[in-house]
Amino acid sequence: MEKVYVTGYGIISALGAGTPATLESLHRRKSGIGPLRWLESMHSHLPCAEIPFSTDELRRMAGVPKEEMTTRTSLMGIIALGEALEMAGIRGKNSLNPVLISGTTVGGMENTEKYFLKMLTPDKTYDDYILSHDCGVCTQMIADHYGGFSMLSTLSTACSSAANALIMGSDMIRTGRTSIAVVGGSECLSKFHLNGFNTLKILDKDPCRPFDDTRAGLNLGEGAAYLVLESEASVKARGVKPLCLVAGYGNACDAYHQTASSPEGDGAVLSMTKALKEAGLTPGDIDYVNAHGTGTPNNDESEGKALMRVFGADSVPPVSSTKSYTGHTTSAAGGVESVISILAMLNDFLPVNLNYKNPMEMLSFRPVTDEKPPRPIRHVMTNSFGFGGNDTTCIFSKI
Repeated sequence: MEKVYVTGYGIISALGAGTPATLESLHRRKSGIGPLRWLESMHSHLPCAEIPFSTDELRRMAGVPKEEMTTRTSLMGIIALGEALEMAGIRGKNSLNPVLISGTTVGGMENTEKYFLKMLTPDKTYDDYILSHDCGVCTQMIADHYGGFSMLSTLSTACSSAANALIMGSDMIRTGRTSIAVVGGSECLSKFHLNGFNTLKILDKDPCRPFDDTRAGLNLGEGAAYLVLESEASVKARGVKPLCLVAGYGNACDAYHQTASSPEGDGAVLSMTKALKEAGLTPGDIDYVNAHGTGTPNNDESEGKALMRVFGADSVPPVSSTKSYTGHTTSAAGGVESVISILAMLNDFLPVNLNYKNPMEMLSFRPVTDEKPPRPIRHVMTNSFGFGGNDTTCIFSKI
């Protein structure tokens, strides 16, 4: 089977812009969760993990003129993608013709909801906001900023979107349909986004506490992250040094419920088992699991039980949820947490599970509270679980 390598990655989240800022915040155990600053909402009492930049600041960082129509989702994507392309050494090299596969669900919604009532008037000034609403348009904006992409695709499977983009890109490389795939996702906060999750009664009024017995819900976040995937032939032809290997991945859709996970984690078990089989690894080979770990009563119990089923109750490797740092970036989560997992592996440390104090009685393991790993990290697993039981697991390995 064709090997798929990671040759670059880029990220922007509540921890800051770029991998250095992300790495520093993880080591310092500095969370990006706090009061709302940019999003205007009647639910300002709910903490979120906003990117520490206004939309105007993002425009300047991305190099997008003020008069050019854009979205916050697209701006974050442009910034994260730029770092990934630069790291891989393909920025500006349009002859390489990579594909871009991006996950988002909010798209340009933050613009359309802001001007919704004004759109009801016959004022053409606001027509552009309707045109920028669609998820695919955001991907187009990101791609057009750099140019040179041979194909674009937009995935929307809720919280597993970016992880499924990685699967699609890897499959395209393994089947010879492309030699370079840029994959990930971008998602900004919006009123509809926040109100919808609040209606589900799964938002915590305090910073989230994944895998804690007192957990009461998640904190929404925003961000973007992309990975550059390459075939072995492309890596050799370009003479670049790959950063790590996409060892395996798995996707399952248990369709247990529209929004909730199955009580015993059936979909999660399937996705993790598939990923291990494809990677040719045993459960004992995994050195760290970056859990979906939303901090909701349902997810953490379900995922925890699934981890015990896959690894054995007494053999679960170090597990943590980095949503206690970045919030739940929903469609971008698979990209954000893949980058964090790779950073942990390449820098040989375990991201600590913030705000954890009280063990969950039904789980045999405790999340990570010490960043020093018990053994060198060679293989990391990251979980991204979406509504409808669309569960995705990705495994990265050192070379």
